[in-house]
Amino acid sequence: MIDAFKKNFLKEIAKNEKVGFQFLREQLKRGRVVIPLNKKRKISRPVAVGEGFKVKINTNIGTSTQAADIADEIKKITVAIEAGTDTIMDLSVGGNLKKIRSEILRASSVPLGTVPLYEIATEVEKRKGSFEKIEFKDILDVLTAQAQAGVDFFTIHAGVLKNVIEVIKNDKRVGGIVSRGGAILTRWMYVNDKENPFYVHFDEILQLAKEYNITLSLGDGLRPGAVADSSDQLQLDELRVLSTLVKRARKKGVQVMVEGPGHIRLDEIAMNMLLEKKLCDYAPFYVLGPLPTDIAAGYDHIVASIGGAIAALNGADFLCVVTPAEHLRHPSVDDIKDGVIASRIAAHCVDILRFKDERERDEKLSLARSRRNWEENFSLTLDQEKARRYRKSVSTETDMCSMCGEFCSLKIIEKCDLLK
Repeated sequence: MIDAFKKNFLKEIAKNEKVGFQFLREQLKRGRVVIPLNKKRKISRPVAVGEGFKVKINTNIGTSTQAADIADEIKKITVAIEAGTDTIMDLSVGGNLKKIRSEILRASSVPLGTVPLYEIATEVEKRKGSFEKIEFKDILDVLTAQAQAGVDFFTIHAGVLKNVIEVIKNDKRVGGIVSRGGAILTRWMYVNDKENPFYVHFDEILQLAKEYNITLSLGDGLRPGAVADSSDQLQLDELRVLSTLVKRARKKGVQVMVEGPGHIRLDEIAMNMLLEKKLCDYAPFYVLGPLPTDIAAGYDHIVASIGGAIAALNGADFLCVVTPAEHLRHPSVDDIKDGVIASRIAAHCVDILRFKDERERDEKLSLARSRRNWEENFSLTLDQEKARRYRKSVSTETDMCSMCGEFCSLKIIEKCDLLK
């Protein structure tokens, strides 16, 4: 794996991450860190994801069958990057997918991931009339085309096995299968009475990933979609399968991370993080939330921020952005920004415990706030535009807090000369 990266390139990442170069090399070698970067792609903001590094966040964008405006998706990329996302995933299923992916690759200055099964299913549906007619050649063709185009990491749902059908029959879930990839493959296996082709042909997928230096993200197609299903048999059985696939990927020299739940009870989040690390030999963990309650439609970015902070504190390395539109609609540009900021808050709450520069940022902002130095305050906050807008909407006076007015606690104490 390390041979795929030039020494100077790794030094740049180590410098940006404020870690030692040898530490980065060692973590890469052990498989505890991945650097998603297709050998055919050049980007200005490569990142390291994994143990010992700052918590990273990913933002999902992409067209749907009802909303296929590529210009709108490009705006989302721009806003997400400006708001601080570390990676982008294109989950497009509507419109000309090859053209869309080409434009998204050009627009993204950060690593780009995909779920190839979405394009596979969409294209087979068009050509053969149903995604149930997918063959491995269809899979390999799309994987190869996306690899050649420069996609940096793939979500591969290779852990959803045929025995899931019997488990579902005997153990009804409240939330069902909410993963699009998991649902497609479960339906395919049910109709064709065959094992998951991504699992059967995993070695061939590894060969392609190694050729292009693509990081594999092992998708959790059976993640719980309701808190009532938290840590159930389907979820944990799939995690055990993924743990075996991690070993196979590492043996072939392929970078690999693991995707995780999902809707998880608050008191089970830590256990889930620790279990993944133990079973998967500390492979980087990419969590989709987690969401510890189901009743906050319109505010799920806040729910995910709560779950994400607890997850990151207990070992999650990579948080997937959840927007306020989750479960309700295709996200808008504003939804994307709100989701990114919420995830960055979760990540930062953990990073300040581990990294000096993150703590110093909070300290500098607090000092600026105590001195009513608004410009420095704005420059250090996560969403400068919103902070400026809120402040200017109520006050133009610099030495005044709009909430306390003349009864500013800081000004009252300053008059006592106690803080000198």
